[in-house]
Amino acid sequence: METVIAFAAGSLALLSDAVHMLTDAFSIILALIAMRLAQRPAKGTYTFGLKRVEILSAQANGLTLLLAAVWLGYEAVVRLLHPPEVTGWMVLATALTGVAVNLGATWCLSKANRTSLNVEGAYQHILNDLFAFIGTAVAGVVVMTTGFARADTIATLFVVALMVKAGCGLLRDSGRILLEAAPAGLDPDAIGDRLAASPDVAEVHDLHIWTITSGEPALSAHVMVHPGGDCHAVRRDLDQFLAETYGLTHTTLQIDHEDHAPHPAATAGPGPAAAAPHCAGGHGPRHRSEPHPH
Repeated sequence: METVIAFAAGSLALLSDAVHMLTDAFSIILALIAMRLAQRPAKGTYTFGLKRVEILSAQANGLTLLLAAVWLGYEAVVRLLHPPEVTGWMVLATALTGVAVNLGATWCLSKANRTSLNVEGAYQHILNDLFAFIGTAVAGVVVMTTGFARADTIATLFVVALMVKAGCGLLRDSGRILLEAAPAGLDPDAIGDRLAASPDVAEVHDLHIWTITSGEPALSAHVMVHPGGDCHAVRRDLDQFLAETYGLTHTTLQIDHEDHAPHPAATAGPGPAAAAPHCAGGHGPRHRSEPHPH
């Protein structure tokens, strides 16, 4: 219906709102499907289950926002150069209806668990649509009172800016999870140094911190314990420290005594043979209690 009114009124702002509403419906359907899939238990080759389907959904939401923004931005530039006639009262009436509908939808989604990037993606769609309808309503008033038809196009560009901002944010956040970057606020170097400073710990290496899905950070590391140290006590203490200090409860720590670790000779060459790292093909820096480079 809004699309029909948009063409009748000659309003690109209303058409952009209609497109945005269509992407809203797509994002909500995709979010619901992703939430159902994410609830399936882990089995077979999917050892974490299908939790990351939520992240794929967030990526799709961000991409649809950017694609729609590119098309609407192009149309807006064309109309800035050649503004058509716009029926202001139709723009205003339709926009006010959209504001009322989106206020209700925004309130409902604001009560949901927005720590999920999937839910946050659907929420951003609805919230941006609310702002877009407000901007379109203002444009309708301007067209009615002044006859300035380009106000409709300016409102469209406002909508485009909102869509780009939300789309880029979703792609950035979901991309960090897919690339297994450390969650925001967790510094792997700082955490590695604090683990290495714990009693009986000689070294920490192969430290990885990533996010399984929204709100589920995980950590794994290889911890070397001084000769004579209690490996089991060290593991319990580090698990408790990570949970209490950083909220990391999904942790996997490989604990070895330093004197029991394999030390094969380095490759042949001039000079004395040096000890090779504990893990062949290790990843990341080696954290020790004494000063060391990262």
